[in-house]
Amino acid sequence: MLQSLYIKNYALIDKLSIEFNSGFNIITGETGAGKSIVLGALGLILGQRADLAVLRDKAKKCTVEGCFGVQAYGLEEFFAEHELDYDEQTILRREITPAGKSRAFINDTPVNLKTIRELALRLIDIHSQHQNLDLGNRLFQLKLVDLVAKNKALLANYQALFRTYSETKSTYASLVNEADQARKDLDYFQFQFTQLDEAKLKQGEQEDLEAEQNQLEHAEDIKRTFGQLADALDSDEVGLLTHLKEHVSQLGKMSDYFAEAKTLHQRLESCYLELKDISEESVSVAERVEHDSMRIEQVADRLDLIYSLQQKFSVDTIEELIGVQNDLEHKISQVESFDEELASMEKVLDQQKTKLEKMAAELAKSRRAVSKDFEQAVVGMLHKLGMANAVFQLNFEATEQLGMMGKDEVRFLFSANKSAEPQEISKIASGGEMSRVMLALKSLITDSKSLPTIVFDEIDTGISGEIALKMGDILKTISSKMQVINITHLPQIAAKGDHHYQVYKFDQEDQTFTSIRKLENSERVDELAQMLSGDRHSDTARETARELLN
Repeated sequence: MLQSLYIKNYALIDKLSIEFNSGFNIITGETGAGKSIVLGALGLILGQRADLAVLRDKAKKCTVEGCFGVQAYGLEEFFAEHELDYDEQTILRREITPAGKSRAFINDTPVNLKTIRELALRLIDIHSQHQNLDLGNRLFQLKLVDLVAKNKALLANYQALFRTYSETKSTYASLVNEADQARKDLDYFQFQFTQLDEAKLKQGEQEDLEAEQNQLEHAEDIKRTFGQLADALDSDEVGLLTHLKEHVSQLGKMSDYFAEAKTLHQRLESCYLELKDISEESVSVAERVEHDSMRIEQVADRLDLIYSLQQKFSVDTIEELIGVQNDLEHKISQVESFDEELASMEKVLDQQKTKLEKMAAELAKSRRAVSKDFEQAVVGMLHKLGMANAVFQLNFEATEQLGMMGKDEVRFLFSANKSAEPQEISKIASGGEMSRVMLALKSLITDSKSLPTIVFDEIDTGISGEIALKMGDILKTISSKMQVINITHLPQIAAKGDHHYQVYKFDQEDQTFTSIRKLENSERVDELAQMLSGDRHSDTARETARELLN
């Protein structure tokens, strides 16, 4: 339950701190005193959006902090899932900085707005007059039916599978589009692949061809140069090797009697052998290299093909061309595998849909099973609230398509008068009737919805007298199962409270402030007398106030 609320620098509130109790808590105050301001501040820790307009002092931050007792509501898993420290007294805090930044905290750990909202919705339900408009919302109506039918687990499992089914359908649709596009592109892919495949490209081929082309184009120069070198080294008459050979022979003879000649002989002999080898290799090159015009044309044609393919596919190397070829081959084979993949996915979709249809049927059966009890409970409550001729019905319609809530739509039909045909409640009910129907529904789901706290913001709008007393009794009954905080302008309801708080304004220097305080018993008499007659000092009003309290 909500144990305490701390508000600082919010609208007309400078700073206030108030403790709440279990049971039936009443909040009253004159019109314009600031009851809605307190409720708005509470809404901040429920994850509602805020802006700089909420700051009383624009130079200071706004802080709203609520302390909740959560020990009996099985929230340990939520804290573990979000890596938060669990504490039986959990503090939700919201801060709005002068720069307009919003920060949220759970037990002093920073969290995003979604997380604090998710936790807050498990701790407190705020019913405002605006929420009465939800009665005309069919999704809201269906959710109420599911609460009474206790469909939480079944609906959660259905929705988890429905999300998976929706994702699968989306993936399938994307795959169909991809397959269609691939089929359109298949002929083009095949044409490109055939060009590359027929080229029979090889790794390193381009470099080898370019080197061969260069050699072929200079074949005559190569042949002439190496032929001349061979002649210069080994011609019969003037060749260098002929003269060197004679000198090697002479130094060899001299080595026997002149030591220095031996070393020079060895060195000269090495030079001779090396030059002889060069001469032989030059002869070989000169004989091997020929100007081959046919081969030159073949190499040029092959390189032209390679260059044109590189230009066409915007690459620079044969390796990249081979990569393009492999990619095209993959695309072609992928087109051929699309049908198999689509067939497999269709099978999964059929299985998921069959399971969803079965779960949707279970939801529909469960909802319809509680409809009579639902109707009777609401009508019974409306009778207690002075609507003796009220009729309330649930009208179910099956939808053709699966949706997030199954295959059901429900309409709340209502009539307040005899012989009047029930119609959709949003089209026929007055504000006061809406309030009473909403209270009946809230009372009905109290046992179904495990919540620590429920806040009613002037749910008594449009009623008075004896009906107000009966509404107070209903709120009192609800408070035996959960903490109820009720903002009211009716003394008949205020007197039913276990605890009574007053919202009030006061002036300090040239500023007006809003605050809240808990009333003692004697102060409650004064407050009720003020609500009854506008005069807290009237003896008659005070006596009536005491009677209400008793």
